[in-house]
Amino acid sequence: MIAEIKYNSKKYKIDLSKPLDISIPIDIAKQNVNAWYIDDPKIFPVSDGNWTGSVAQGADVNFNNIHFNPHSHITHTECVGHITEKAHSVNKNLDQFFFLAEVITVVPEYLEGDAFISKKQLQFALGNKKRDAIIIRTLPNLEEKKSKRYSNTNPTYLLEEGAVFLREKGIKHLLIDLPSVDKEKDEGKLLAHNAFWNTQNELRLDATITEFIYVGNTIEDGTYFLNLMIAPFENDASPSKPILYRLIE
Repeated sequence: MIAEIKYNSKKYKIDLSKPLDISIPIDIAKQNVNAWYIDDPKIFPVSDGNWTGSVAQGADVNFNNIHFNPHSHITHTECVGHITEKAHSVNKNLDQFFFLAEVITVVPEYLEGDAFISKKQLQFALGNKKRDAIIIRTLPNLEEKKSKRYSNTNPTYLLEEGAVFLREKGIKHLLIDLPSVDKEKDEGKLLAHNAFWNTQNELRLDATITEFIYVGNTIEDGTYFLNLMIAPFENDASPSKPILYRLIE
């Protein structure tokens, strides 16, 4: 199904029948992606006396509890409430869900045992393009990103200068295939989070960071429409399902 979209006074066409899912689900049937030093997620049937919420065990319905942390176990979208004393809900502050986005691929730079993404790399990838969202794919881009155990591995992160550049560039929605935009152990400084959300000045309440995405190798760098869907949790972060749509020439 072809849809025509008018966006910032320009018309685009996309094929709604060909979505590109860049989310990582919770899947307890295999090794689940995990970060931040906590146990794996759990999905299990409710048990109430002699009744267990499983059709396989004689119940009329499957009736499962799910125990997980959005920051540790699944693709998630977070707002500034992730790092502020005052509570801010991503469900309240994300009120638009369709954005013009740029997919870029970055080879991390290395220095003193750290891998990071610099301002210079983002400048080169974005050039003069004006986008609402950026989707960052890091190399190497292996399938193991969907099940990797990130705790105590010092993953790639975004330098503060890069987050400042994206903020000043007008990027409202930052999506990345890592457990965090910040260094795993940084003494709580959270430099990239703070810079992107502008916590030292006027908070960017409508800006979001989405972590733990996976951009398959068949998805080329370039411009897409992004549908950023979240679950309705009144929380700083929510599980999310970002979907890309290629532009039709």
